[in-house]
Amino acid sequence: MSSTPISSTPILRTTLMWSGIVTAGLAVVAGLVGYLVAGTTGLWSALAGVVIAAVFLAITGLSILIANRWYGDDLYVPIFFGIVLGGWILKFIVFIVALLILRGQPWIEPTVFFLSVVASVLAALIVDVVVLLRMRVPVVDVQLPTDPDEGERSDHTHS
Repeated sequence: MSSTPISSTPILRTTLMWSGIVTAGLAVVAGLVGYLVAGTTGLWSALAGVVIAAVFLAITGLSILIANRWYGDDLYVPIFFGIVLGGWILKFIVFIVALLILRGQPWIEPTVFFLSVVASVLAALIVDVVVLLRMRVPVVDVQLPTDPDEGERSDHTHS
Protein backbone atom coordinates (compact mmCIF):
# COMPACT_ATOMS: atom_id res chain seq x y z
CA MET A 1 0.00 0.00 0.00
CA SER A 2 1.16 3.50 -0.77
CA SER A 3 1.50 6.32 1.75
CA THR A 4 0.64 8.85 -0.98
CA PRO A 5 -2.89 10.13 -0.37
CA ILE A 6 -5.34 9.95 -3.24
CA SER A 7 -7.10 13.22 -4.08
CA SER A 8 -10.63 11.88 -3.56
CA THR A 9 -9.99 10.92 0.08
CA PRO A 10 -10.36 14.42 1.62
CA ILE A 11 -13.49 15.03 -0.46
CA LEU A 12 -15.10 11.78 0.66
CA ARG A 13 -14.18 12.34 4.32
CA THR A 14 -15.58 15.87 4.24
CA THR A 15 -18.73 14.70 2.46
CA LEU A 16 -19.31 11.92 5.00
CA MET A 17 -18.75 14.31 7.92
CA TRP A 18 -21.18 16.94 6.60
CA SER A 19 -23.67 14.27 5.55
CA GLY A 20 -23.68 12.98 9.14
CA ILE A 21 -24.31 16.47 10.50
CA VAL A 22 -27.06 17.18 7.98
CA THR A 23 -28.62 13.76 8.62
CA ALA A 24 -28.79 14.45 12.35
CA GLY A 25 -30.49 17.80 11.73
CA LEU A 26 -32.82 16.27 9.17
CA ALA A 27 -33.75 13.47 11.59
CA VAL A 28 -34.84 16.07 14.14
CA VAL A 29 -36.83 18.14 11.62
CA ALA A 30 -38.37 15.14 9.82
CA GLY A 31 -39.20 13.46 13.13
CA LEU A 32 -40.93 16.61 14.37
CA VAL A 33 -42.88 17.10 11.12
CA GLY A 34 -43.75 13.38 11.01
CA TYR A 35 -45.00 13.56 14.59
CA LEU A 36 -47.11 16.65 13.87
CA VAL A 37 -48.60 15.06 10.74
CA ALA A 38 -49.18 11.47 11.87
CA GLY A 39 -48.33 11.20 15.56
CA THR A 40 -45.92 8.58 16.83
CA THR A 41 -46.29 6.56 13.62
CA GLY A 42 -45.16 9.62 11.63
CA LEU A 43 -42.20 10.15 13.97
CA TRP A 44 -40.94 6.58 13.55
CA SER A 45 -41.60 6.62 9.81
CA ALA A 46 -39.61 9.82 9.37
CA LEU A 47 -36.70 8.55 11.45
CA ALA A 48 -36.66 5.22 9.59
CA GLY A 49 -36.66 7.01 6.22
CA VAL A 50 -33.82 9.35 7.18
CA VAL A 51 -31.67 6.58 8.69
CA ILE A 52 -32.18 4.16 5.80
CA ALA A 53 -31.31 6.83 3.22
CA ALA A 54 -28.24 7.92 5.21
CA VAL A 55 -26.95 4.35 5.51
CA PHE A 56 -27.43 3.68 1.80
CA LEU A 57 -25.72 6.92 0.79
CA ALA A 58 -22.81 6.36 3.18
CA ILE A 59 -22.02 2.83 1.98
CA THR A 60 -20.63 4.03 -1.37
CA GLY A 61 -18.45 6.76 0.17
CA LEU A 62 -17.15 4.41 2.84
CA SER A 63 -16.41 1.66 0.33
CA ILE A 64 -14.37 4.09 -1.81
CA LEU A 65 -12.46 5.33 1.26
CA ILE A 66 -11.70 1.75 2.24
CA ALA A 67 -10.65 0.86 -1.32
CA ASN A 68 -8.39 3.93 -1.52
CA ARG A 69 -6.19 2.40 1.18
CA TRP A 70 -4.74 0.16 -1.54
CA TYR A 71 -3.84 3.10 -3.81
CA GLY A 72 -0.42 2.52 -5.33
CA ASP A 73 -0.64 -1.24 -4.98
CA ASP A 74 -0.32 -3.28 -8.17
CA LEU A 75 -3.77 -4.73 -7.48
CA TYR A 76 -5.39 -1.36 -6.67
CA VAL A 77 -7.82 -1.35 -9.61
CA PRO A 78 -9.28 -4.84 -9.05
CA ILE A 79 -9.34 -4.28 -5.27
CA PHE A 80 -11.07 -0.91 -5.74
CA PHE A 81 -13.76 -2.26 -8.04
CA GLY A 82 -14.22 -5.38 -5.92
CA ILE A 83 -14.82 -3.32 -2.78
CA VAL A 84 -17.06 -0.75 -4.47
CA LEU A 85 -19.11 -3.39 -6.31
CA GLY A 86 -19.30 -5.37 -3.07
CA GLY A 87 -20.72 -2.24 -1.42
CA TRP A 88 -23.35 -1.96 -4.12
CA ILE A 89 -24.29 -5.62 -3.70
CA LEU A 90 -24.49 -5.03 0.06
CA LYS A 91 -26.81 -2.06 -0.56
CA PHE A 92 -29.02 -4.18 -2.82
CA ILE A 93 -29.30 -6.95 -0.23
CA VAL A 94 -29.96 -4.50 2.62
CA PHE A 95 -32.57 -2.74 0.45
CA ILE A 96 -34.47 -5.98 -0.20
CA VAL A 97 -34.28 -7.00 3.46
CA ALA A 98 -35.42 -3.52 4.60
CA LEU A 99 -38.38 -3.61 2.22
CA LEU A 100 -39.39 -7.06 3.39
CA ILE A 101 -39.14 -6.05 7.05
CA LEU A 102 -40.84 -2.64 6.70
CA ARG A 103 -43.61 -3.71 4.32
CA GLY A 104 -46.91 -3.70 6.14
CA GLN A 105 -45.49 -2.60 9.50
CA PRO A 106 -48.17 -0.81 11.53
CA TRP A 107 -45.70 1.86 12.67
CA ILE A 108 -44.83 2.98 9.11
CA GLU A 109 -46.78 5.84 7.56
CA PRO A 110 -45.88 5.37 3.87
CA THR A 111 -46.10 9.03 2.80
CA VAL A 112 -43.99 10.31 5.70
CA PHE A 113 -41.47 7.52 5.14
CA PHE A 114 -41.22 8.25 1.40
CA LEU A 115 -40.88 12.00 1.86
CA SER A 116 -38.18 11.48 4.51
CA VAL A 117 -36.18 9.29 2.14
CA VAL A 118 -36.54 11.86 -0.66
CA ALA A 119 -35.54 14.74 1.66
CA SER A 120 -32.49 12.76 2.83
CA VAL A 121 -31.36 12.00 -0.71
CA LEU A 122 -31.80 15.64 -1.75
CA ALA A 123 -29.90 16.83 1.33
CA ALA A 124 -27.06 14.40 0.53
CA LEU A 125 -26.90 15.66 -3.05
CA ILE A 126 -26.73 19.26 -1.81
CA VAL A 127 -23.91 18.34 0.59
CA ASP A 128 -22.03 16.60 -2.23
CA VAL A 129 -22.34 19.63 -4.52
CA VAL A 130 -21.31 22.14 -1.82
CA VAL A 131 -18.30 20.05 -0.77
CA LEU A 132 -17.15 19.54 -4.36
CA LEU A 133 -17.51 23.24 -5.17
CA ARG A 134 -15.48 24.29 -2.12
CA MET A 135 -12.70 21.69 -2.28
CA ARG A 136 -9.49 22.52 -4.09
CA VAL A 137 -8.27 19.36 -5.74
CA PRO A 138 -5.25 19.15 -8.02
CA VAL A 139 -6.12 18.35 -11.61
CA VAL A 140 -3.31 15.81 -11.91
CA ASP A 141 -1.92 13.62 -9.14
CA VAL A 142 1.64 13.37 -10.51
CA GLN A 143 5.01 14.90 -9.78
CA LEU A 144 6.79 16.25 -12.85
CA PRO A 145 10.29 14.95 -13.54
CA THR A 146 13.17 17.28 -12.73
CA ASP A 147 16.71 17.57 -14.04
CA PRO A 148 18.98 17.40 -10.98
CA ASP A 149 21.67 19.50 -12.73
CA GLU A 150 19.36 22.36 -13.74
CA GLY A 151 16.86 22.07 -10.89
CA GLU A 152 14.04 22.57 -13.35
CA ARG A 153 11.73 20.42 -15.38
CA SER A 154 13.36 18.56 -18.23
CA ASP A 155 11.54 19.00 -21.54
CA HIS A 156 13.83 16.74 -23.63
CA THR A 157 13.73 19.23 -26.57
CA HIS A 158 17.31 20.45 -26.26
CA SER A 159 19.80 17.65 -26.77
